Amino acid sequence: MMDNQLLARITLEPGKRGGKPCVRHMRITVYDVLGWLAAGMPQDDILADYPELETADIQACLAFAALREQRMVRLAA
Repeated sequence: MMDNQLLARITLEPGKRGGKPCVRHMRITVYDVLGWLAAGMPQDDILADYPELETADIQACLAFAALREQRMVRLAA
């Protein structure tokens, strides 16, 4: 079970960034953070480049992605 306080850092607002999940009502999306991590950007560099982010925000993005993956429906080919 994911920590609800951690997941509460991810917000959805229809008028912001096309309704994509964002970090704490900011314009930084979960996908932005995941993309930076996937590209090999170290967490410390992300936090230095985006000082409004906190370590828990990055953890929340990872938790959100893990939960979304867990909820995906698989279709047989």
